[in-house]
Amino acid sequence: MSPVQGSAPSEKPGDSTVSSTASSSGAAGDSRVRHLASFLRSPEGHAAVLGVVGAALITFGGFGAGSVRRRDPLLEAMHLSWLRFGHGLILSSILVWVGVLLMIVAWVRLGRATLGGRTSLRELRWVVPAWTAPLLLAVPMFSRDAYSYLAQGALLRDGFDPYAVGPVANPGMLLDNVSNVWTTTTAPYGPLFLLLGQAITSITGDNVVAGTMLLRITMLPGLVLMMWAVPRLASHLGGRPAIALWLAVLNPLVLIHLIGGVHNELLMVGLMTAGIVLVLERKHVAGVALVAVAVAIKATAGLALPFMVWIWMIHEREKAVAENRAPSSPIVSFAKTAGTGAGVFAAVFAIASVVAGVGIGWLTALSGSAKIINWLSLPTILAHLVTVSTSWFLDLRLGPVLEVTRMLCALALAVIIVGTWWLFRRTERDAVKGIVIALVAIVVLSPAALPWYYSWPLALAAGFALSTRTLMVLVGLSTWLMLVFRPDGSIGLYTVAHVALATFAAVVAAVSLTRVDPLRLRGHPEKRSPRKTSELDTTDRTSTADHG
Repeated sequence: MSPVQGSAPSEKPGDSTVSSTASSSGAAGDSRVRHLASFLRSPEGHAAVLGVVGAALITFGGFGAGSVRRRDPLLEAMHLSWLRFGHGLILSSILVWVGVLLMIVAWVRLGRATLGGRTSLRELRWVVPAWTAPLLLAVPMFSRDAYSYLAQGALLRDGFDPYAVGPVANPGMLLDNVSNVWTTTTAPYGPLFLLLGQAITSITGDNVVAGTMLLRITMLPGLVLMMWAVPRLASHLGGRPAIALWLAVLNPLVLIHLIGGVHNELLMVGLMTAGIVLVLERKHVAGVALVAVAVAIKATAGLALPFMVWIWMIHEREKAVAENRAPSSPIVSFAKTAGTGAGVFAAVFAIASVVAGVGIGWLTALSGSAKIINWLSLPTILAHLVTVSTSWFLDLRLGPVLEVTRMLCALALAVIIVGTWWLFRRTERDAVKGIVIALVAIVVLSPAALPWYYSWPLALAAGFALSTRTLMVLVGLSTWLMLVFRPDGSIGLYTVAHVALATFAAVVAAVSLTRVDPLRLRGHPEKRSPRKTSELDTTDRTSTADHG
């Protein structure tokens, strides 16, 4: 019989399952929307929006006060070149600094809420892309390194060896925007990063704007890796995943410098952190391979490899015990794990070098950083103190004294790294802690240091269970480092007023992590979030006292 007109069609066997799946998917989507709406209505959501406003101000102000091109036809065509001079430059600078301060305020507020269990890991993961998006459109901020990256990529594109000659060998639009100190310096980066630069400049030619935008997009996988790896690292090391993400990823020092400044640290740190997490999760070969890729971006990541051998050996010993067999002797176990790791590293690095058609000249180019002289480096501080303190009876010049202090600090660095590697070998936590100590030693004792270098140890240190006092110190240090450079990439460390204001802001930021109104500018306490505790991730319900 024909079906009765107007009757409902019969269901097929799988229809109910499809309908149920669609219904549950729709319900989950509605739940996420309601959760997001609830978050945006809360004080923590207001802080997140404040950070977006700050990032937007940095982007707009950067068109005049940032590390702009020496000649910018795009701004001229838009009749905005006035932003780079006179009152326009002052206005642009104000916009940038207000934006930076707003991001710091928003970050500290989110940190206070996260410590109190009022912000979840999922919500912080929403905030990261929201704060990052405006910065993707900015000119390079607080550094001109992006122009050097492009010029070095163009060298490889045009048949030069970036490990043998500097950008000056290839005149053109890209060279015109490289900082004078780096025009004759050979590339200190790994072969994979040179390949990325070659690919980008092959696509964009000598278009500086398009090249910068594509270069920044190329760095974004590093941010994604950090968002994945840092919370997992905290789970392994006993820290709180939400605190770790807030400290190491949402930190304005990280986002503004690594995204806004377009630094390859973002890619290197993301790969290194993810590789360490994989090794902790007993995926040893994959972890070593990932760190090898990080070294092919920037050599600093290679410092993690010797410590990862200890973790691998610990796992091999635990596996032998679990299988009721005698563990190998330490020497045999070390030879096996270190040999395998070295083989994986060599294979990855050799492939990258062969594809790029370059050798290992980048190792000698690492000394190029000696051209940087600032007060962030201990050898420089010591050299200045010696010359100033002896100036009334000796006529010492900074250059010769700096050579001596750098040599002494290099010897101290070698001793610290070797000693740390040997002492921190007994547990997984010890090994990761050893990597953090070694990275801090490199930043402090190397001939040169820059603010964004502190993102190296910060990504790993955030995974530990840090006391509130330690977090306050890290907030103050991050704020100070964020403020001591100027938007155009110049150094503000030699201006007393600049350093004084940065120090004041750093102290206020540190105290604000535990006090709503440290300067007592308002008479009422911050309202607590009206959201129910049930909306928070269970990993974030630990009381502040547990980690204080």
